[in-house]
Amino acid sequence: MKITKQLNNKELTLYLEGELNSSTAPEFEAVIKSDLNNVESLIIDLAKLSYLSSAGLRVLLVAQKIMNKNGKMVIRHANEDVMEIFNLTGFAAVLDFED
Repeated sequence: MKITKQLNNKELTLYLEGELNSSTAPEFEAVIKSDLNNVESLIIDLAKLSYLSSAGLRVLLVAQKIMNKNGKMVIRHANEDVMEIFNLTGFAAVLDFED
């Protein structure tokens, strides 16, 4: 998986490309834990994410928990397949989404 970061003042956008699974989730979690200091708005762009596993969902919950204290988190551009995973697991009701 490829993670591209764009920081604009206190807004961090993370662009995920590839698969967020048990092999790549630790890398994503390390980015989440190290890069959210002083961030008030986190945008996770999933336009190029092709697969999301339960390990990836867990890291998204970690990010949401951190951002509940710091500000807000939004998930953008989840494709139909990834959105179906959010819907089936109930995460669609817990996380904020934008097109």
